[in-house]
Parts: sequence; structure tokens; C-alpha cells
Amino acid sequence: MQETVLITGGAGLVGSHLTNFLRSKNYAVRHISRSCTKEKSDCFVWDLNSGYWDKNAIANVDFIIHLAGANVAEGRWTAQRKQQILESRIEGSKIVAEMVEASEGKIKGVVSASAVGYYGTIKSGTLALETDKPGTDFLAKVCVQWENEIAKSKTTVAILRTGVVLAKDGGAVPKMSMPIKLGLGSPLGSGTQPMPWIHIDDLCNMYLFALENGLSGVYNAVATEIVSNQELTQELGKSVNKKIWMPNVPAFMLKLMLGEMSSMLLTGVNASPKKIEGVGFEFNYSSLSKALSQLLK
Repeated sequence: MQETVLITGGAGLVGSHLTNFLRSKNYAVRHISRSCTKEKSDCFVWDLNSGYWDKNAIANVDFIIHLAGANVAEGRWTAQRKQQILESRIEGSKIVAEMVEASEGKIKGVVSASAVGYYGTIKSGTLALETDKPGTDFLAKVCVQWENEIAKSKTTVAILRTGVVLAKDGGAVPKMSMPIKLGLGSPLGSGTQPMPWIHIDDLCNMYLFALENGLSGVYNAVATEIVSNQELTQELGKSVNKKIWMPNVPAFMLKLMLGEMSSMLLTGVNASPKKIEGVGFEFNYSSLSKALSQLLK
């Protein structure tokens, strides 16, 4: 029997890839969103401000994948923007928990996004494990509250702390490769900050793996190869046949341009994927060069 997955945040980069991937695996996929076009019969409406959600969304749903949340890399982190980033995750997670309860046991599991930002900044060389304490910066606090809220869902809950998602059609790869193609690319700040990453195909596979194997708890969704911002920049240059010759972008310049949001680019954490590998997950793209050659071919 075909099973049905409801995705929150399905229109985003990960959500759109995951939708196509799950359908290719014979899952029925629905979205719940702030707005739906009339021609989309598989889309249902929710309103995070009022807490409203269309009860028809969960009819015959077997699993929920929770991706919804305001883009942390979109605009300066004003007080208002930071509130939007937090509330979009908290209110969405509350509704997911309501959906699970309303299903009266029919929803078998929830797989939720989180981020390696949970760990804050850890000194280079130290691997972040799922059992480590959270950081104390803004993104870490957001992740803590996000995870705590989704964990209230009364079903099996798996949380994927995701690194930088590498995809051809959005996210870091097109943003970083564009200036490199123009001969203007360079590392950011010191360039030594870790860049935990994962290929979009591996991430989609990981969501399916968590769902089909009934995983619960927290898992780092990052590739096995650890790279720095400078190494990622250099590898991108090789992939598009461009030499990286310009000096690093000074940290103070990024801080002036982006404010507190610059911390996302100037700091990082090495996260270990050993836990997810330990339960049988296998990466198709464990090396950065292999991932970029596939995405930029």
C-alpha cells in the first residue's frame, strides 16, 4: 500500500528535492504551506500566526517531514528578523505536534530538520557529537527551542542537524560559484572556519532512511569529509576551472555588511556523522570533490 508523507516547508530547496525524491520512491506527498495555488490538490494551508491548519491535511497521512522555518541567511538579523526566524520554527513545530495528536496514533513518525548551528562555535579539530551541549549564540538557542518543541510530538521523532546543503539549483553552491566564475571568488575571514556540508541527494536519502527505519533521537546530517571555508572555495574553483587568486574577504567587512548574521560565515563547527553511519546509513557523496563534480558537471 502506498504511504503518504506530509511535508512542511515543501517549497524550499530541500523540500522541493525531497518531494520529487519521495514520489520517485512511490510515496504520496502533500505539502502544508502559508498559501496554495488552486491547481495543487496536494497542498493544504496553515497560518503560523493564528495557529490555524487545515484538518484535511492529515487524512491518511503516515509520516510528517518538518522543514518549515524562515531562511536564516535572508537579510540582516534585526530584532524583528530574529523573532521571525525563531517563531517560524517554534509555531510550526507546535502545529506539527497538534497534527500528530489529532491523528490519534495514525501518524507513525516525524522527521524534523534542525541545524549543526545547535553546537555554536567549537574549536577547529574538535568533533561535535549529538550528545554535546548546545552553544550559547543566537542560532544555537533557536535550534534548542526548535528541537525541544518538535520533540513534544507524541510519536517517533527523528531530528537531523543539517550542515551546508550543496545543490545545483540553490543554497551555497550557486552563491559561492558565481563570483568564482567571474574571477572574484575568495575565502571569507580567516578561511579556516569549518564548513560541515552534505550533498542534497544524501540528505534526501537520509530523510527517507530515518522515516523507513523508524529512527528516533538526534543525528548529524553532514558528510564524512571535513573541510574549511578555504578548502571549499578552492575546490569550487577547481570544479569550474577558475584559480582563486584574490585575498580573503576581511572579517570586519563582512561584519559591517551583514552585522550579526556574519557569524554564520565566519565561524563553524566540525560535526561527526558517525551516529547515523552507525545505524546503517551510507553516503553516496563522502568527498567534496565528488559532490561538486556531480553538481557542476
